[in-house]
Amino acid sequence: MRNQPKYNFFKNTTYALKGLKDLLKTESSFKIELLIVILLIPIIIFIDTTITNKLIMFITLMLMPLMEALNSAIERVVDLVTLKHHDMAGRAKDAGSTAVFFSIVIFVVSWSTILFNL
Repeated sequence: MRNQPKYNFFKNTTYALKGLKDLLKTESSFKIELLIVILLIPIIIFIDTTITNKLIMFITLMLMPLMEALNSAIERVVDLVTLKHHDMAGRAKDAGSTAVFFSIVIFVVSWSTILFNL
């Protein structure tokens, strides 16, 4: 049996906003990436390129804070299970960090390709 309440769109939105608030309060990397998102959204809006390129730019930009949020979730669950150093705990955290790293690489490569080919 799952420990999960019945689905409710408004309640689930509340949970999401609660998570966002917590990430903004406690995760400096997330705050930095969200600032990057806020600063770069106008570029997507005003740049003279195809709608497909704009969509790629938006998706790859949003991928960074998404991966950071997932990485934070992994780190918190690992810390909940054990605060002692354990090889598997470290590997789980490293895998989350790798996802963040790849999202940044995807962002940089896609934006560079689009911006340098205008």
